[in-house]
Amino acid sequence: MIKIETVLTILKNDANFREIISNGHYHYSAQSVVFDKISYDSRAVDSSTLFFVKGENFKPAFLEQAIEAGLTYYVSEVDFEVSIPVIIVNDIKQAMSLIAMEFYDHPQKNLKLMAFTGTKGKTTAAYFAYHILSQNHKPALLSTMNTTLDGKTFFKSTLTTPESLDLFAMMAEAVSNGRTHLIMEVSSQAYLKKRVYGLTFDVGIFLNISPDHIGPIEHPSFEDYFYHKRLLMENSRAVVVNSGMDYFEVMKEQVSDQEHDFYGPHSTNQITHSQAFSFKASGALEGAFDIQLIGGFNQENALAAGLAALRLGISKEDIKAGIAETCVPGRMEVLTQQNGAKVFVDYAHNGDSLAKLLSVVKDYQTGKLILILGATGNKGESRRKDFGLLLNQYPEIEVILTADDPNYEDPVQIAQEIASFIAHEVAIIPDRETAIIEGLKRTSGEHDALIIAGKGADAYQIVNGEKIPYAGDYTIAETCIKG
Repeated sequence: MIKIETVLTILKNDANFREIISNGHYHYSAQSVVFDKISYDSRAVDSSTLFFVKGENFKPAFLEQAIEAGLTYYVSEVDFEVSIPVIIVNDIKQAMSLIAMEFYDHPQKNLKLMAFTGTKGKTTAAYFAYHILSQNHKPALLSTMNTTLDGKTFFKSTLTTPESLDLFAMMAEAVSNGRTHLIMEVSSQAYLKKRVYGLTFDVGIFLNISPDHIGPIEHPSFEDYFYHKRLLMENSRAVVVNSGMDYFEVMKEQVSDQEHDFYGPHSTNQITHSQAFSFKASGALEGAFDIQLIGGFNQENALAAGLAALRLGISKEDIKAGIAETCVPGRMEVLTQQNGAKVFVDYAHNGDSLAKLLSVVKDYQTGKLILILGATGNKGESRRKDFGLLLNQYPEIEVILTADDPNYEDPVQIAQEIASFIAHEVAIIPDRETAIIEGLKRTSGEHDALIIAGKGADAYQIVNGEKIPYAGDYTIAETCIKG
């Protein structure tokens, strides 16, 4: 529960309080009220709820329905001139985060917080960290792929980083479940939308940066995207940074006064010898490691997670054991067809991650390569050109363009847009299952490979704003192989 006096104090201390408006009258304080619930969903309110009006598409009718359900107070950036008082703030997202933090009794104080950011690799690195910490601790995990608050039940999150009200509720649940650590993926949107406003992480990890999430409803420019990514560093007690990433010199300057570890080519923490399922490291984690995920970038993700764990006092033995047992649904999963050809299923969904995936596959498969690829609708639109320009560098790869969460766009038009940047001929098969079946047919021997990129382990397609059940890339390929 939270008292209205506490709410107002929090807002005033954050320079985020304007006034309370009740029936056209302005106030700077309020009579005592206690709220037992907080919500931004107008369908989930009652007389004891403090309601937050967020989002550009909010309709006054939602507020009227909430009032009918018993709502007595709301927080908003504007006065909707309804029959109940409004607490006017300058920034609703800041208000939500700080009030949620207080409402749930600051659960972050009872957890060690580890957060990963980067254009790619967040999920894989978070999985490495989860398995490392699971050796002798009780971590919770907030991940794009899977979230667990008790170490037993797993579910897929709607957002990479949940809205602040949901985030602190989940953190409180993790604490009540006896969890000791929390591993999070923190997106650029988390800072743009202030979902983690006021939160300090024990260790923040910056994996890499490349243009992504740039568009009308996301970041207006790369500068804006990079800036919001870097806010994790400002809000972490210690940081781990990839010295091989683009713009590393900027990062190096930014974190110079913080506790920090660098890894990669311009540091002492490097991978010195790499094989398919093992690697050797120098520096703080010097030694040999077994790993299930092929590819140098996965080995670097493991190294980053290990260094972050070391910052939290985790033993090298736990780090080695955790890395060795980590596998990630939809990340470099491999099947073998009856003709010996390999099938690689991977979540690679932007130009940079696709380039890494193709490079790894070409290291192992020297025959014909077939790629199945799509691009999401209504987001990340710059990826389409990125895919096309990348694939021009691989004229030998047979490309089948298909649907990948088209949402409100036509998957054929998305495919045609990608194809417009590709100099060689490609196939367009909008139904993803049909595309996979066709891709499997095109292989003929053990040196060939079918690469299915984009959806990873997702068991749905987003069409017209809804998640439509989908068997999944791996399952479809496996079923076809088994006949």
